Amino acid sequence: MGSVGVVTFDLWDCLFHDDSDEPKRAAAGLPPKPVARRALLHQALEREAPVDRATVDLAFDVADAAFRKVWHDQHVTWTVRERLEVLLAGLGRTLPEASLAEVVDALERMELEYRPEPAPHAVEALAALRGRYPLAIVSDAIFTPGRNLRILLRDAGMLEHFDYFVFSDEAGRSKPHRDVFDRVAAHFNVPVTSIVHVGDRPHNDLGGPHAVGARGVLLTVIKRRPLDGHAPDAVCEDYRDLPDIIDALDRQPWPAADA
Repeated sequence: MGSVGVVTFDLWDCLFHDDSDEPKRAAAGLPPKPVARRALLHQALEREAPVDRATVDLAFDVADAAFRKVWHDQHVTWTVRERLEVLLAGLGRTLPEASLAEVVDALERMELEYRPEPAPHAVEALAALRGRYPLAIVSDAIFTPGRNLRILLRDAGMLEHFDYFVFSDEAGRSKPHRDVFDRVAAHFNVPVTSIVHVGDRPHNDLGGPHAVGARGVLLTVIKRRPLDGHAPDAVCEDYRDLPDIIDALDRQPWPAADA
């Protein structure tokens, strides 16, 4: 047995090109997602009582900033409903449950209406890895929840290759918190140190696994981000190279894997 017990993947800018749906929206005459989100909430509030659009936009901006702060520092991603509840509290407004639920659903489904593009050759790489290693997803849910991310994965031909999923809206924690990696290790009954995680964000996708003694592969297929002091165990610039990269890591002794 090699030193790799399970391979985990990030989703955004790893398996899917984040915001690659925006040109499709523009071609359909739709505004960018941030503008559309704010318009949906403004329309719902206007049905109950007048409110200035600029005020709603500012409240949305503040709630987004608070979300990012909690995500980065506390490793928690608020659900869309929680975001809206914080925003509405700041505005001193409420929405009837049916109206709030309608806005939440619209925001959560937005990326199902115009789909982001899969990363080039990602499906082929997953198919090649599927018979050699258990595969899992460890991904933060920003607006699209885990149940809808599974739909994206299914329709892109990826879902069938994965054995387990840790989405932050379901797990209650987000990367780089160790709980998300501990969940994977417990599910597969392997040491957490035997995980190899593949992702594009050094802070989350290298810092997270390294903090638990696991390894991280930096994926630069879609984006190249500053390392900010993190050192990848390998770099993947083309998904067609990933199976060989994982096999090479599997052949390398990893003393912590027996911890």
